[in-house]
Amino acid sequence: MVPEEARSNNKRQKDERTIYCLPSDIIERVFLTLPFSTLLRCARVCKQWRNFIHDPEFVASQLQHAPRYALLFFPQETVSRQRCPSDAILVDEALSQSTCAVLCLHLEKPVKNLRGDHFSLYTFGFHPASQQYKITHFLRDCTDTGGPHNNDRASVIQVYTLGDEKWKDIRTPIALNLNNIRNSGVVNNDGTLYWLTEDMIANCGHAVMSFDVSEEIFARIQLPAVLQDCAHGDPRRYWIREIDGKMCIATAQTDRYVPRWLVSKIHVWTLVNKSEHMWNHKYNIQPSSDFILGPNFVHWDRIIMRPSNGDVFASELSHENSDINFSKTVMLLNFSPRKHNLQSHNCVKSLVRLDVFKKAGIVRRPKQWEGWELKKWQFWEQNRSKIETMWCKVHQEEHKETAFAQSMHIELNRLLPRISDDAMRQYIGIKIDQVLPAFSNQAMANIGDMIRSATQDQFLMP
Repeated sequence: MVPEEARSNNKRQKDERTIYCLPSDIIERVFLTLPFSTLLRCARVCKQWRNFIHDPEFVASQLQHAPRYALLFFPQETVSRQRCPSDAILVDEALSQSTCAVLCLHLEKPVKNLRGDHFSLYTFGFHPASQQYKITHFLRDCTDTGGPHNNDRASVIQVYTLGDEKWKDIRTPIALNLNNIRNSGVVNNDGTLYWLTEDMIANCGHAVMSFDVSEEIFARIQLPAVLQDCAHGDPRRYWIREIDGKMCIATAQTDRYVPRWLVSKIHVWTLVNKSEHMWNHKYNIQPSSDFILGPNFVHWDRIIMRPSNGDVFASELSHENSDINFSKTVMLLNFSPRKHNLQSHNCVKSLVRLDVFKKAGIVRRPKQWEGWELKKWQFWEQNRSKIETMWCKVHQEEHKETAFAQSMHIELNRLLPRISDDAMRQYIGIKIDQVLPAFSNQAMANIGDMIRSATQDQFLMP
C-alpha cells in the first residue's frame, strides 16, 4: 500500500512536470485559445490560474484576441399600440444564436424635455488613447422660445465621460443637418466620430465629418473621387458604417419614386488615411434587400441584411468586389412585428469587470432589472393569451362543423328511403358515409394540427 502522503507528492511532482513548468507566454497562448466560459471555469481551478487569468495584462490581451460576435439589438418600441420590450441576440461566426442580458446605462439626459430627441443621435464608444468610455449626443438647435427649429439642425455636440458628473458642450464648426445623421448613421471608431455632412463644393454634395472626442478636433474628409464623378444620374444614398474595425462608406443608387428601393450595387469604400483623404474600394455588392443594418452590416465574411418583411438573413461574401453568394444564404430570425429599428453591433465576451463603471453609477439596480424582466414576460404572456384565444375559436368552429356534419348525415339518411332505385340508394349512402365523416373528423383535425404546429414555437421565451 502506498501511503497517502506519497501519492500526494507524486501527483504534485507530475503536475510540476506538465503545465506548471511551462513558460508564462506559452500558458498565455493556451489560455487565449479557450472560450470565455472555459476561462471562467479555469479561474476556479487553483489560485495560480485565477491570478493569471485576472491579471490586467492578460485581460487586455484576451480583449484583443476574443472572438467577435454580431449583436442584434431591438430597442423598445410600440407597434400597433402594443409595447415591444428591448431585446438582444448574439450570433457567433457559426451563426449560432443565443440571448443575452443588456447592461443599461442610466444617465441624466443632457437637456430635459427635449423635443425631437432620438436614440440615433447618441453614440457610445471607447477612446484607446485616454482609456475612457465616452457618450456623445447631437443637440438639436432650439429657438429663443425653447422650441426646435424647423430645419432640424445641430450646432453643439455634447460629450459625457463615464465617471464624470456632467455633460460637456462642444460647438461644431458648422450647423449639422440631423436628417443626414439619422439617415446615414454615425460610427464611433477608435475614439473618433464619423458622420455624413453637406458639402456644396463637392459634386456629390456630401462629405464625411470627423470629430476626435478626446482632442475635440473636427476635420472634413472628401469622398472617393469615383463617387464625385458618378454624382449625376439617379438619386444616391450613403451610409456610414464600420467594417473590420475601420470606418467605411457604403453607397447605392435608389429609385426616383421610392427612395427606399436600391436599384444598383452597393459600393463600399474603406478609409485608409484620414489626413490624406485616401480610400480603398472594398466591396461591390448586389443588394438582396432594401435596408442596410447599422452601424455594422458585415460580420466575418458574411453580410447581414433584412428586407421589409421582418426576416434577417446572413449571406456569404465569397471574395472582395463580388456579388452575394445566394446559395449560402441563411435566415437568422424573424423579428416581426418590429419594423425599422433593428441595430447590428460588434461585441466580444471580455474578462473586463463591470466595476469599472462604478463611478458613473449606471448599472441597473436589481429592482429595475426585475421590472424590465417583468415587462418582457408580460409581453410574451400577452402573445400566449392571444394564441390561446385563437385555439379556443378553432375548437369552437371544429365543434360547430362536426355538429353540422352529423345533422346533415342524419337528414340525408332520412331521405334515402325515398329513392326507389336500390343501386342508386346504396351508392348515395356509401358516398354520404365517405364524405361527411371525413369532413367532420379528419379535415378539421388536420386544420387544428396545422394551426397548433405553426404557433407552438411562440410559447417559448427567447
